[in-house]
Amino acid sequence: MPATQPPLPLTVYFDGSCPLCQREIGFYRRMPAAQALGWVDVSQSAELGAGLDCRSAMARFHVRDAQGELFSGAAAFSQLWRQLPGWRWLGWLSAVPPVSWLAELAYRAFLPVRPWIQRGLNRWLGASAHGR
Repeated sequence: MPATQPPLPLTVYFDGSCPLCQREIGFYRRMPAAQALGWVDVSQSAELGAGLDCRSAMARFHVRDAQGELFSGAAAFSQLWRQLPGWRWLGWLSAVPPVSWLAELAYRAFLPVRPWIQRGLNRWLGASAHGR
């Protein structure tokens, strides 16, 4: 009988086609503790598990814990930060009302401007890659 792998403490779903998301996720992935987490680029994967489709995953940040519970938005960031030494305090703080409510409001306010930030970052990265 083959040994089964224990579930990952957290699976992180991110938009790898977004330069802003790439930079932020890259920052987290460079941390040693991030090696224990699962990382799924939703722009490249069709298999996202129960309760999550590609459209939803591209629209908001999501994570799934070891018990299979899905979190999105500010709550997802809170779950991620709790897995990373040096960030755990922020993960716990951002999970406590009213901080959690304010964090979700800030996240929702960010979502409409994200496309503009992405376009600006794409232009800036393109210009800097060409030495302009």
